[in-house]
Formats: sequence, structure tokens, C-alpha cells
Amino acid sequence: MLRFLSFSIFVLAAMAFGGPLTLALPDSLEALSKKVTEQTMSLKYGEALSVSKKLRAANESAGCVIESIVRISMYDDLGDTVALAQAGKTLDKCEAEGLWEALRKFEMGFVQSEQGHSFKGALQTRSAAKMFEDSKERDARAFYAIYAYYVDKSFSWVPFKSDHRDEYLATLDSASKKSVRFWPLFLTPLIWMYYDKEDFATGLKLAERGLSKAPAHPVMLQIKADMLYRLKRYDEAAAIYVRSAADYQKRTGKSIRYWCSVLNLIRIYNDAGDLASAKKWREKLQDPAYKALEKWMPGSLMDDLKKRKLL
Repeated sequence: MLRFLSFSIFVLAAMAFGGPLTLALPDSLEALSKKVTEQTMSLKYGEALSVSKKLRAANESAGCVIESIVRISMYDDLGDTVALAQAGKTLDKCEAEGLWEALRKFEMGFVQSEQGHSFKGALQTRSAAKMFEDSKERDARAFYAIYAYYVDKSFSWVPFKSDHRDEYLATLDSASKKSVRFWPLFLTPLIWMYYDKEDFATGLKLAERGLSKAPAHPVMLQIKADMLYRLKRYDEAAAIYVRSAADYQKRTGKSIRYWCSVLNLIRIYNDAGDLASAKKWREKLQDPAYKALEKWMPGSLMDDLKKRKLL
């Protein structure tokens, strides 16, 4: 009787979510989703989109979400705001179910935040987190941990409020090692959590872990440079960003990541005491191409530069 009751509760819960409470896929589709991640992290975006469309033809719920993740990665790396907009449109029309619906909402929240709709994005992320919260699956727990970590951080000043941030860090660390499909989505926020904790040494180790899985990945290299900068290893940080600026200018022209390199080099050289080099990189900001993309620059970076009157 108890076994039947437990099964009935599971079925009712699944019906409430509109689909199975799992991110797992049949073996053939699991292989396709893993291939998408491998190609995306190898910067083979066209191939990744092609495979994600095959996945989508077999499973709309998972395929439309994974296809959108590829487009978001294109935006993150190439500064392709059209890809970001397309991801938003796809996610908006996506007919996902169960935990894939939760992941759809989670990614939609990111897209909306990047497009300047912070409140709408926060609501989407909160809704996704509530769907992930009761799942026992490793990947679902990791997605929930991303949201819950920052909730606990925002209430850390409240007396007697429970704080599970160490638990969430451990969950993300484990998932970033074991998840083949979603490890970049877990590792990147984990690094920034340690950055916020000012544990830059751990952040650096995690960035190097990412580079061991995706050698020379341009975004992960910039993240590594950010950690080196905070560790006051200025020469190493500057070398990465100078190379990154040149590589991005060659690959994408003066895109978002190119200008992130320029902005970071201003403060790296300033803090290293090389004011002439800082001035040289600051002068590049007179370019109209920068003015056109200034609104897309990371808020924390811009706030730091403005606070120190480096802009």
C-alpha cells in the first residue's frame, strides 16, 4: 500500500509539472546532447546548432532548450546579440515539459537580464528554481544551487537565518566535474561565487579546470585573467588580455569581448603602475564602435572603473 501511495504521489507531481521530473534522455538523445556541449565548447557553433536541431526533431522539449543554450554561448563568446535575441524567441515559443520547462525558464531569465529586463529575468529564474528545488537529480540540484546561493547571500545579514552556501558550492563543484552536458553552466557561476568570496586562488584553480576540458577557450581565458588580476599577478593577467583583444579583433572585430579586454587592461596596467600603457588602452575608448556597445559592458566592471575614475 505504501509503495502504491508513493508511486501515486510521484505520478501526480509529474502531471503537475506537465511532464517527467527528469533531465535524463534516452541513450541516443543523451549522446546527441553531449555532442552539442563538446562542439559548443570547441567553438564549432554551426555544428552544435545542426546537432541540436536533430535533437529537437526527436524531442522538442529538450532540443529547443539545448539549441537556445548554444545561441547564448555564441552571444557570450562572439558578442552576437542577434543570437541572444534568437535564443529568447526560441525559448519564448518552446514547448518544454517537466524539468526541461524549468531549464527553459532558467535560461529565459538569463536572456531577459542580459537584455536589460532584470525584474522579468529574476521572476523567471525564481520560477525555475521552485521547479528544481524538490528534485533529487544531480543536475537539477545544481541549477537550484545557483539560485539558492545568491538568495542566501542576500539574506546573510539577517540574524539566525540559515545559510547553506557551502552546501551549494559543494553541489556545483560536484556537478561541474560529473555533468557532461551542463558542466560549463555549473562551473562558470561556481568560479564567480568564489570571486565574490574573494577566494581568487580557488577561482583560478576552477578556471584552469575549465581550460583542461576546453583548452584555450576564449571566455574561460578571460575569466582566468580576472583571477590573476585579483591575485596581483598583473603581468600574467595583462598578457592574457592583450592576446585576447588581438584574437577577438581578428575573430569578431571590435565586439563585446574585445572591449572587455580593453577595459580590463586599463585597470590592470593602472594597478601595476604602468600608467602609460593604461592611457594607451583608455584612448581606444574614443572609438565610436565602443560607444555603440557600451551598454553591453559588464556592470561590475564599469562600476569599478568609474568608481576609481579610470574612464
